[in-house]
Amino acid sequence: MKNVLLALALLGAVPALAQTTKKATTTKKTTVVKKAATPAKATPAKKATTTTKAAATTPAPVAAPVAPLTEAEASTGLREALTTGVTKAVAFASEPDGFNLNDDIRIPFPPDAQLVATTLGSLPLGKQAVEQVTNLLNRAAEAAAPAAKDIFLNAVQQLTLTDALTLVTSGSKDAATVLLRKNSEAALNAALRPSIVQSLDQVGANAAYSKLIERYNKIPLMTPAKTNLTDYVTAQTVDGLFVLLAQQEAKIRQNPAAQSTAILKRVFGSK
Repeated sequence: MKNVLLALALLGAVPALAQTTKKATTTKKTTVVKKAATPAKATPAKKATTTTKAAATTPAPVAAPVAPLTEAEASTGLREALTTGVTKAVAFASEPDGFNLNDDIRIPFPPDAQLVATTLGSLPLGKQAVEQVTNLLNRAAEAAAPAAKDIFLNAVQQLTLTDALTLVTSGSKDAATVLLRKNSEAALNAALRPSIVQSLDQVGANAAYSKLIERYNKIPLMTPAKTNLTDYVTAQTVDGLFVLLAQQEAKIRQNPAAQSTAILKRVFGSK
């Protein structure tokens, strides 16, 4: 009898177990379906990747090749650079204190009269007198500088720039100025000399220097010094203008803002 009752109890428990198994199975299936549905969200990323690859294959625009610089262009550009440089150099030198306060070109007391400066500098008011004469030498150069413009520009036009291409592509920032100086410095000194003679008188440099030398020559046992300033101041003025011209050439070569015309941009901006 006990065995019969136990068998009936087991049979009654079977449906409950079956239902529990079905529920568990259903739950697992639902969970599996939900997990499987998650990767579908990654689909748009594939489209974006495809679009990016398509865009990357578009060829970049190619710049048109620059035509080689001709000898005629080089010559024209070089002459224009020198003309521009001369114009600005003379303008700077002609300003008040253009020479006197510019350490690059200030004219010192004549080297062959340094003994004069040293000796008088040790005397009362002597140092002041030497400084006054030095200032007047620079005033004379400033006064003569405007006359140098046409002389320099004529020298530029007379140059035969057969090696223009070499000069414009030179690594030297003052190559054209060096060539101009080599070919024309002596002629420039001779042409500017009359203007220096006039300016030395106008500013009082000759009178002040002569007075200083006379004072020196009165000192016992001193070798008399010369009083002529013309050759010295002329050479120093021309030298100062070449220094300023070299600075202007360097600006044109190195600074795009100084390449103010189409030919200057073409010749010096293409390097």
